[in-house]
Amino acid sequence: MRKEATETLIQTWIEHKIFFSFEFWLMAALLVLPLIILLIKIDKSKIFHICFFGYSVHVLSFYISLVGLNLGLWGYPYQLIPAFPSFSLDSSLVPVSFMLVYQWTINKKKNYYLYAIITSVIFAFIVETLFLKMDLFKIYDGINYFHRFAFYITISVCAKVITIIFLKLQKNKPSAD
Repeated sequence: MRKEATETLIQTWIEHKIFFSFEFWLMAALLVLPLIILLIKIDKSKIFHICFFGYSVHVLSFYISLVGLNLGLWGYPYQLIPAFPSFSLDSSLVPVSFMLVYQWTINKKKNYYLYAIITSVIFAFIVETLFLKMDLFKIYDGINYFHRFAFYITISVCAKVITIIFLKLQKNKPSAD
């Protein structure tokens, strides 16, 4: 059934010429532009640290999005790649945004959790409101902005904890002697 659903999605994507729509190109921009900004703004002296954190955000965001999609809690009517409905958001916009916040809090010695909450509020209550109005995102079955806020908080806190664990493991590694 999953294979048939994916084939139907791809066929619909092709038949409706989604790749010629404004929404498709907006999703493409939401993939490419944050990555360009990241290349310019990333602190090169902490690139592996920041990118590990961003990769953690990406993976967590992707898996939670996948669960929500499979449970029919939310959906993405316009996709850059039909088999990856939330590709632009989970691979670029969300991770890059949280990476830049994380980098800024490290460099300025600010409380990451406070700024992660602010970023989560912006995504859940402002960005997703715009996406809903533009039909780029849909929520179903009683899901609301507070649930989506919890989604972003969970991702941002778990990514930070995973990064802290790996940084501690790196510091405690035995010498190569």
